[in-house]
Amino acid sequence: MSKNMQNISTYFAEMKNVVANLPVEQIDQIVDILLQGAVTRRKVFIFGNGGSASTASHFACDLSKNTLVEGAPKFRVICLNDNIPLITAWANDTAYDNIFAAQLSVLVEPGDIIIAISCSGNSGNVLNAIKVAHQNNAFTIAFTGDKGGKIKDMVDICVLAPTPRIEQQEDIHLILEHCICANIRDRLLQEYAPKLELEAAVSKVTVDR
Repeated sequence: MSKNMQNISTYFAEMKNVVANLPVEQIDQIVDILLQGAVTRRKVFIFGNGGSASTASHFACDLSKNTLVEGAPKFRVICLNDNIPLITAWANDTAYDNIFAAQLSVLVEPGDIIIAISCSGNSGNVLNAIKVAHQNNAFTIAFTGDKGGKIKDMVDICVLAPTPRIEQQEDIHLILEHCICANIRDRLLQEYAPKLELEAAVSKVTVDR
């Protein structure tokens, strides 16, 4: 096996170990919290910087669309790093550390759910947003990496990607969002699909009569 192939195999072996050590109970708890948020019509705010911004945008897309089940509650999701004009306005007129907190201060309400994605756990704009979230009694979740940084002790739930490699942390964060959205969809299908089948059966009987 060539050196390059060994490097590829090592990367995949490391990822397998990282995935095996993810906190399943915490992930299941996040699924519960998000489902409860959908039922109670709470908003979900997701954000991050750089690669984490792309994961946040992807998460918002999947949570909004891929969890749709007829008759089930819908998710009200906002990705705070998607509005480039607004982000640059806040960064230019105040400070880059204010780009998420300023948006949240206008939109967040008690009971809303905040999901911050930060590999270092130390990004100033992310930490400032978490402070605003707590001031408004929102529930806070963080995806971070390695040892968790400052954000680990600031949020209600922190899921660590247990690896020092940034690219693997980003891999894990994308796996987390896919896993969470897939589980939400499955649970909604389990609850609402039988109801839809029953309604269809009742409707057919009524028509046949």
